[in-house]
Amino acid sequence: MARSPLSSRVLVIAACVVISACAAAEKKPPAGVSFDGLEHVPDAKYATVYKKPGADLSGYTEFGVVPCEVAFRKNWLRDQNSNRMDLSNRVTKNDVERIKSQLGELCTSTFTEALQQPPPYKLVESFTEGEQVLVLVPAIINLDIAAPDTMSPGISRSYTTRSGEMTLLLELKDATTGDVLYRIVDRQKDFDDMRLQWTNSVTNRADAQRMLRRWASELRESLDKVYSAL
Repeated sequence: MARSPLSSRVLVIAACVVISACAAAEKKPPAGVSFDGLEHVPDAKYATVYKKPGADLSGYTEFGVVPCEVAFRKNWLRDQNSNRMDLSNRVTKNDVERIKSQLGELCTSTFTEALQQPPPYKLVESFTEGEQVLVLVPAIINLDIAAPDTMSPGISRSYTTRSGEMTLLLELKDATTGDVLYRIVDRQKDFDDMRLQWTNSVTNRADAQRMLRRWASELRESLDKVYSAL
């Protein structure tokens, strides 16, 4: 299956964010400036926030949410199967695609629901030139699930002390120009309580939803501060 333009963009940005190896015109950008010219700003809610110089969110009257893309950490599938001797319990590419699809849908719906909380922001599904639409482009990168549920037949249980971790890569873009106004990068890791617990698709989803709700809630609070000051 051909990779979509959005998927390719997410992978490129993720590589630049995680590896920090991007350079403009064959030289590193100044300290505190991203590979594409965004300036680093301090933020207590997220680990890393970049802003386009002069960006102002107060003029946007409508909002859109692009379907969330999901990418596992490098070599995750190989590492998962290295200790699985039972072939019926190995993680397959179909499992990977299923998890990515389900987590992507959960991510998209969580950010959408945050914007719909009262008082709701006006959401639109299509973006045309001339509209004052702020587009949220969420992505989950470096997804690392400690014990994925492969849905294999028979009785098979996995016990872990944590479910895993993932990193949010969220861009706020102008719908008309496509300019990135803000880029947010934040890593969340499930709490390790040092006690073995049965880990399955239900517990993994609950842990992922808790992380997503925290990110979405923090974004909503930040937007509310912008618009309450008008």
